[in-house]
Amino acid sequence: MSKQIISTTKAPAAIGPYSQAVKTGQMVFTSGQLGLDPATGDLVSGVEAQAHQAFKNLDAILQEAGSSLANVVKFTLFLTDLADFAAVNAIMAQYVPEPFPARSTIGVASLPKGGLFEVEAVALV
Repeated sequence: MSKQIISTTKAPAAIGPYSQAVKTGQMVFTSGQLGLDPATGDLVSGVEAQAHQAFKNLDAILQEAGSSLANVVKFTLFLTDLADFAAVNAIMAQYVPEPFPARSTIGVASLPKGGLFEVEAVALV
């Protein structure tokens, strides 16, 4: 099975040796998305703003791959402070329709660029 590299200027460029996403067959696997403004490459301010921006970035990548947030089967969320869990849940519910996909949320010591939130996904095309 072949793989197709997914790239869009509507989301931040990769900040390392990886792709925004890889599509193979009817599945797309995204790299983690931070709350980076795609126009500037800078983090937006605060965990809630970062979560909103990260979901927007993720959606842009999925759209480029021919998918959407509605087609996600698994999310992985990363938070530097698990006290933000409820706020991020509320934000995610604004972007992801029911029935909700599977999800893991992991507390981490730090994220690239000093981010407070990161999200990655596996979606159907």
